[in-house]
Amino acid sequence: MLEVKTEGTMDTKKPRLVTPLPGPEARRILKLDQRFVSPSYTRDYPLVAKTGRGAMIEDVDGNIFLDYAAGIAVCATGHCHPEVVAAIQKQAAELIHMSGTDFYYSRMVELAEKLASIAPGDEPKRVHFGNSGAEAIEAAIKLAKYHTKRDMLVAFHGSFHGRTMGALSLTASRAVQRKGFGTLLAGVFHTPFPDTYRGTYGIRPEHATEDCLNYLQHELFRRRVDPEEVAAIFIEPIQGEGGYIMAPAEFLQGLQRICRKYGILLVADEVQCGMGRTGKFWASEFAGIEPDIICTAKGIASGMPLSAIIARASVMDWPPGAHASTFGGNPVCCAASLATIRLLEAHYMANAERMGDYILKRTADWTKKFRTVGDIRGRGLMIGIEFVRDKATKEKAPEVRNQIVQQAFQRGLIVLPSGDTTLRISPPLLVDEEQTDFAFDTLESIITSIEKP
Repeated sequence: MLEVKTEGTMDTKKPRLVTPLPGPEARRILKLDQRFVSPSYTRDYPLVAKTGRGAMIEDVDGNIFLDYAAGIAVCATGHCHPEVVAAIQKQAAELIHMSGTDFYYSRMVELAEKLASIAPGDEPKRVHFGNSGAEAIEAAIKLAKYHTKRDMLVAFHGSFHGRTMGALSLTASRAVQRKGFGTLLAGVFHTPFPDTYRGTYGIRPEHATEDCLNYLQHELFRRRVDPEEVAAIFIEPIQGEGGYIMAPAEFLQGLQRICRKYGILLVADEVQCGMGRTGKFWASEFAGIEPDIICTAKGIASGMPLSAIIARASVMDWPPGAHASTFGGNPVCCAASLATIRLLEAHYMANAERMGDYILKRTADWTKKFRTVGDIRGRGLMIGIEFVRDKATKEKAPEVRNQIVQQAFQRGLIVLPSGDTTLRISPPLLVDEEQTDFAFDTLESIITSIEKP
């Protein structure tokens, strides 16, 4: 293995703050950012990262943070894992680009074979590569329409599938993401997602699966779109931006039955919940279903830009030239992905399951202990903590969640919001009990201080 050269060291597993936040160098960069960088980016607090190792991030002023966001669930094996860095360095010294659209190279084939082997179901799979989650969704839209010769698509309220025009047409997370962009892709319909905490339209949470399946069949398919014109239904088995809401297994199973009945393709958007984050490679595995297409990105290559759609071979029947990507399946990204998958299989998928169980046990009494904690849910290291003003009415408390995000940063803990009122827990899959205890000691202290009369 090549020697992995790193600049500086971080000899701590806990935060170490040496300046007020943001520090002087961070403030300088923030001013430049405000002048030159697109204002469309969302930043929750002024973290200016310089170096990452494992679950730790050092900023440009020498402050060290515990990263419980992992670059929005991207750095699955942690920041700059030595084996991933070595794979990148080795491949970059041999071949950086050749374009799999027009030529062949071994890394792309090796990774496609590996992804096909870990996809659920017995039917052979084929793989198409892109550069981002949104590109995976765009490819899945095109493939679904091509294969079925149908034009209509269905997605869910609260869903986030990306910001490019096709992906944005499926997204139903926040109006600001769609505002001002005019007419999006025609023929897209949205249906309620089964929220077992709030229920469908705020009622009957215990009947969320039944209510949502009934709405799909007896309202949407009866009044707005004939199911035999629907090419695909896109679903996140666990909604990411929607609030870390888990689709019950029985809902996913029922959805697959409906899709099979009408010849509709079931597309699992596992961009955030896939690649081992839940303790299995795919969140849909917990329901025992076989999606027709799986979309993956984020954690697939430990931070390198790569995405893929994995489809049943009988579905991926488009001809040469129908869809391609100049950079998709880049050799360096593929090398990083192969190293990532090896590490997930050897260590980190099991650790995600173990640490997720540890977190859920540690927080099991929080809904009783704290008056603002309404619900805690998730699998593996994809956990959401939802905050409310009143537990009886479940009135949302975004101001509480936002205070926690800000105060955590000031204490050296990086966390991010999700949905209207949920705190997302999505650290690198290598975090240990010591780091997890620090993270949840910090959160517990912050919630306690906020709830003081």
